[in-house]
Amino acid sequence: MGLLQSFISLNIIFLVICSSSQIYAQQPYDGNAAGDCTKIDNSTSVLGYTCNGQNPSCQAYFYSVSETATFRTNKEVIVPINCSCSGEYYQVNSSYNIQELDTYFSVANSTYQALSTCQALQDQNSVPATTLLPGTRITVPLKCACPTKKQTAEGVKYLLTHTIIPGDDVPTISEKFGVDPSRTREANELSEDATIYFSSPLLLPLQIPPSSSQTTAPPPISSLPPPASSVPPSNEKNKTWVYIVIGVAAATVLVLVAFIVIFCVCKSNNTKRSKYNYQNNITESFDSYEKPQQKTSEEESTEFLKSISDIAHVLKVYNIKELKSATENFNPNWQIKGRVYRGIISGNLAAIKKMNGDVTKELNVLKKINHFNLITLSGVCFDEGHWYLVYEYAVNGSLDNWIFYSTQTQTLSWTQRVQIALDVAKGLNYLHSYTNPSHVHKDIKSSNILLDGDFRAKIANFGLARSAEGYESEFALTRHIVGTKGYMAPEYLDNGVVSPKLDVYSFGVVLLEMIRGKEAVSESAKDLLSSKTLVAILAEENPGEKLKDLIDPSLQENYPLDLALSVAKLAESCLQRNPDGRPSMDDIVYSLARFLDVSLNWEISTGNSESYSFASTSSEKSNWKRDS
Repeated sequence: MGLLQSFISLNIIFLVICSSSQIYAQQPYDGNAAGDCTKIDNSTSVLGYTCNGQNPSCQAYFYSVSETATFRTNKEVIVPINCSCSGEYYQVNSSYNIQELDTYFSVANSTYQALSTCQALQDQNSVPATTLLPGTRITVPLKCACPTKKQTAEGVKYLLTHTIIPGDDVPTISEKFGVDPSRTREANELSEDATIYFSSPLLLPLQIPPSSSQTTAPPPISSLPPPASSVPPSNEKNKTWVYIVIGVAAATVLVLVAFIVIFCVCKSNNTKRSKYNYQNNITESFDSYEKPQQKTSEEESTEFLKSISDIAHVLKVYNIKELKSATENFNPNWQIKGRVYRGIISGNLAAIKKMNGDVTKELNVLKKINHFNLITLSGVCFDEGHWYLVYEYAVNGSLDNWIFYSTQTQTLSWTQRVQIALDVAKGLNYLHSYTNPSHVHKDIKSSNILLDGDFRAKIANFGLARSAEGYESEFALTRHIVGTKGYMAPEYLDNGVVSPKLDVYSFGVVLLEMIRGKEAVSESAKDLLSSKTLVAILAEENPGEKLKDLIDPSLQENYPLDLALSVAKLAESCLQRNPDGRPSMDDIVYSLARFLDVSLNWEISTGNSESYSFASTSSEKSNWKRDS
């Protein structure tokens, strides 16, 4: 019987392989599906690569960035592994003890650098996401695969699971390992213009084992001491070195003193000028930008074409006739807000933004970012000194119209608000931690958060965004204070300090607005009045009941009060005057992911889950639009 069973099993495997021999890929690329832990997309490989290879086990490789003490910081490493079938999927199992604030999402994407997914963790562990307590031991299925019969026939012997880092694209990754980019696309069922995401690895088909020379080594350590001489130095040489050391020390002290004096003078000037700029330069426009020097139309055209040359392969360059046709010659009836118009291009809705200023800053940011929760730029146009940026269309408009003007028949549920907050936090965390260099948005507010047809949030308007490189260890100062009243952090208003914590503060304001259903700032925009109220409530012995008076009445108390209290505390921590007291966006993502799990379970247990399908058609009306 054993031989018969083995024979039958081998025939089944043979039939499966033959039926898929024409498929070069292991399984369709995850795309951004791995970022949504509440959904399993069976058209992707979020649960793992299926066992469709020629062999049930094989030699495979992981390629990742080590953050352990074993290697130098951010050293890229190649790890050989024995990949084998476990049920339906190829994988290598690792075990992990849950730490404080861990979620399945953070374990998969941060601890294991997207070599697993939160969906796979939930599928292969009996521990629910809501009871993931510190000390719990879980199995982590790491994604790997073996070559298919067709791949083997074409000389492929190994498959390497390659994690994605900011700046990666298919050609760059492929060429590093001597692989034809078209083969990489075939191995992942990617189209020519497909987008890759940091949360989803790529499979690279290799004919020879990868080598350490294909990793990116860290920069060499400079200023190493010279090797010791085998001949003892003379007394005269010893004296010479003493003089040199004394001279260097004296010079260092002088430089430090000069630096301190210059820093104090600059800080004093920045403080004075920032107060002046606060009164004169603060803007509230949807199209707010730091104004550059005036340039001629010809110079601007040349700079524009040069700025998009390196991203022209992923952007469509439109002519003005196409955009006029899409918007009925920019008819006011097609106007969304300010200079942003709705248009129909190739049968699909798009948002078209007309700009008079310098577009290169926004383009320089947009070409470096690629995330589900950041608005996607799909095309550009230049005509007679004007630039037009074509974005994906957010069907349900901006967040402010849903929280400031909601009614009992048209409002966001509690769980939707938590999901939106998590989406915004993920987008900001990507900007702060996963772009190269990292960036600060600088203008986070409810009107710059757009909602798609599923009420998933996308951050828009990157006109004020700037590089945040090095801000973790030192702050950058600016004399030009721009942004929106009430959303700007105190250190930015007072001294022009720019850091990722500036976005954290603005996020706290938005979170407070979603809790209250009202604008969080006073008319004079000098203080967050509701923030003071929130602090006072949270300081009480039993804050729960008092908090009810602060929460949006349109929710009709359909929310878990304990969870609402936790969200309120998170908002309060984001609004600390001292930036060091605010959490990082990474910490906020972890907290909100856990809050969302609790909220979803609460909805199921109480039957409060509702459908908000009315919103899918609201964008075709004008009820969510406001004049600038």
